[in-house]
Amino acid sequence: MARNSIERPSDKGAFAGVAEEFAAAIEASTGKEVRLCSHEPADGKAIVDYMDRLLLAPRPDRGLDVLERTGVLKHVFPELEQLVDFGEGVRHKDVWDHTKKVVLQAPSRRVVRWTALFHDIGKVPTRRFDEKGLVSFLGHPEVGARMFERIARRLSLDTDLRDRVSLLIAYHLRAAAYEPKWTDSAVRRFIRDLGDSLEDLLDLSRADITSKYEVKVQRGIRQINLLAERVEIVREIDSRPRPLPKGLGDAIMERFSLVPGPHLGEVMRTLKRAVESGELDPRADYSHYLDFINDNNLLAGFVSIGEFDEKGRSI
Repeated sequence: MARNSIERPSDKGAFAGVAEEFAAAIEASTGKEVRLCSHEPADGKAIVDYMDRLLLAPRPDRGLDVLERTGVLKHVFPELEQLVDFGEGVRHKDVWDHTKKVVLQAPSRRVVRWTALFHDIGKVPTRRFDEKGLVSFLGHPEVGARMFERIARRLSLDTDLRDRVSLLIAYHLRAAAYEPKWTDSAVRRFIRDLGDSLEDLLDLSRADITSKYEVKVQRGIRQINLLAERVEIVREIDSRPRPLPKGLGDAIMERFSLVPGPHLGEVMRTLKRAVESGELDPRADYSHYLDFINDNNLLAGFVSIGEFDEKGRSI
């Protein structure tokens, strides 16, 4: 079988006889003796439980080594087994070794660790070499997300984990592409697209930096941290109440027969200060502000439209 093809487990007995090997893998991950009491072939639910225990342990990389060495990885997750030695003899890093490092570096949270394990599975079907021998994996995040959805169905994975991991796989390169020249609108799109998974993505992106060169690691982490800071800045801006409702200036001019000018600007600034101090409700309708202007005599000394001649000169 070609190395870049994927052998999928058969539906019948796909997970048979793996409990003992998983016990050894979990022991390697936790450093503690584990007994998995099962004489029946493990189903998808059991596999998910085993993987949760392995991935959330202090050394998940050691457990993954056991699964690969015993053949369980190929039997249960052929998509992952395809990453083993993928890159050997060619000009790109060992994807399986990189994957294990990302899993180890990722925070011990279920969604982040599952994503770390599967984030690069799309590299196998998308690898291409140009005429100079340079490698590319164009579209591998999106391809990997679709591959994971099939894995999730095979395991009967719960919908929330499936959807969140698929999203993170699809977007796992997005944070590393950040540049300070991103507009606030671009940052808002990033926040909106990730939703509740944004913090998970930032943590995954930091874990995804596995260069052996410390300067590259620090540069990559600094880039992610700059994006995180920018996200907080935009969130803080967007959390501020809009000081005054749109169109209020026109409503003031109509109600009090005013024309645009410094006097109107001064009234608007007074209203804004009243909103910021809590004296006025920023969510109220126009009448709330108009009554405040009238009750506080904010237009005392100002002239109205009727007090200007046809050339706009004060009479």
